[in-house]
Amino acid sequence: MEWTRVVIALSLAFFGVLFLQSGWDKVADRKGNLDWLTGHFSQSPLKSMVPMLLSTLTLLELASGLVSSWAGVGLFVPVIAFPVEAALVTCGVTLLCLFAGQRIAKDYAGAASIATYFGVLLVAYIASSLG
Repeated sequence: MEWTRVVIALSLAFFGVLFLQSGWDKVADRKGNLDWLTGHFSQSPLKSMVPMLLSTLTLLELASGLVSSWAGVGLFVPVIAFPVEAALVTCGVTLLCLFAGQRIAKDYAGAASIATYFGVLLVAYIASSLG
């Protein structure tokens, strides 16, 4: 297997795990997540929108995890392939939403950790354009 497919497959697996776990946690423990996020955004302009934003983020994360997993499996089973670039764009939109929220909440350390995920995304996108 060529190196670009390995990088892409590992990146898609990474995002599949990341977003499926995070999205599922928001479904399984909505109240806990809502309580934490309400406090996290209590001093921001988003404080009144937290329930709607949590629902939106949950859907984005689950969608990103599903399409990443689907695209990753599709690398090995082409008959069910999902476009890698579309999966990466979906993950990028989700990461940008998370990043914007952290910046608005003035959680700069949290925003910095999301920036590392974005780096993985860019490496995967570069690999997909090369291979």
